[in-house]
Amino acid sequence: MVSQVLFEIYSIIYIKLHNNKKKKLHNKNLSKTKEKKMKSKYNVVIIYAIILIGLYSIKTEALSQNYYAKICPSVESIVRQAVKLKINQTFVTIPATLRLFFHDCVVSGCDASIMIQSTPYNKAEKDHPDNLSLAGDGFDTVIKAKAAVDAVPECKNKVSCADILTIATRDVVNLAGGPYYKVELGRFDGLTSTASSVNGKLPQPSDGLDRLNSIFASLGLTQADMVALSGAHTVGFSHCSRFSNRIYGFSANSSIDPTLNKQYAAQLQTACPQDVDPRIAIGMDPVTPNRFDNWYYADLKQGKGLFTSDQVLYTDTRTKPTVEKWATNIVDFYGAFSSAMLKLGRVGVKNANNGNIRIRCDAFN
Repeated sequence: MVSQVLFEIYSIIYIKLHNNKKKKLHNKNLSKTKEKKMKSKYNVVIIYAIILIGLYSIKTEALSQNYYAKICPSVESIVRQAVKLKINQTFVTIPATLRLFFHDCVVSGCDASIMIQSTPYNKAEKDHPDNLSLAGDGFDTVIKAKAAVDAVPECKNKVSCADILTIATRDVVNLAGGPYYKVELGRFDGLTSTASSVNGKLPQPSDGLDRLNSIFASLGLTQADMVALSGAHTVGFSHCSRFSNRIYGFSANSSIDPTLNKQYAAQLQTACPQDVDPRIAIGMDPVTPNRFDNWYYADLKQGKGLFTSDQVLYTDTRTKPTVEKWATNIVDFYGAFSSAMLKLGRVGVKNANNGNIRIRCDAFN
């Protein structure tokens, strides 16, 4: 409707200018100066109208909850069923898919560039050191969901891998007991994926609050969004090497990080001895590791944040009130998490001009 109105404005201006030119042929007394001024005014308005029409056209390419309503109306139910089947095979599907979505969006936008396999000519995002710990079950979830979607004739090669990952992420959260939120769709898949693009983009276990805020601010997200998204660690897991510095040789004065609950530290040392198999991983929420809830924040209040970047959310006075609130109010947390996930899903979205729909999620067309 807006586009139609803008076009009508353009048409009216064009007609006025055209009529003005006809008048000039009959009005010998119209000065050339006045003629130029009138023509200039109309031209400026026409340019503004064209710009508005162009901006609106770009806006219509933006994300929408109903993007696939006519293209592939059953896409969300197809993906959800594929996700359910995958979860039945292994619970790791849940944290793996969630983490995959985050790592994808943070680096170069939500464009499934994290899915691309490296070649002899290109080292892709997934092979950057910060991404080597991404569990294969997350990638497998997207690949299987893509196959299920493409098995439907009307949907084949019409749904992006980026959108499939977005839907699957919402579903693993919900199927783990977390909130169900409407997802915005219409992303195209990225055309590049390089390991070098990951450098310095992802949060690290040792990060303090200033560094965390800086990373999320660069994505257009707030401190509250960051604290909410950190709540996904309620179903997260980590390899021992990612936090071993907190339980072994922390400092000259203490072998254990003093902000870490002593009893919890002892449990971690038992689960992660110094000669532990590097493949061993443990849950980040010691109370309800298989359920998406607000226990993560209650854990922080007890000094049971696995990473420094977790525990700092409670030890720093800037975020402590938010942690305390969400530790006792799961409804508020779910609302904040859902909102933050929608905002994260808008980061670096590709369109038809700088992306495409991949035939295979792990390779460029």
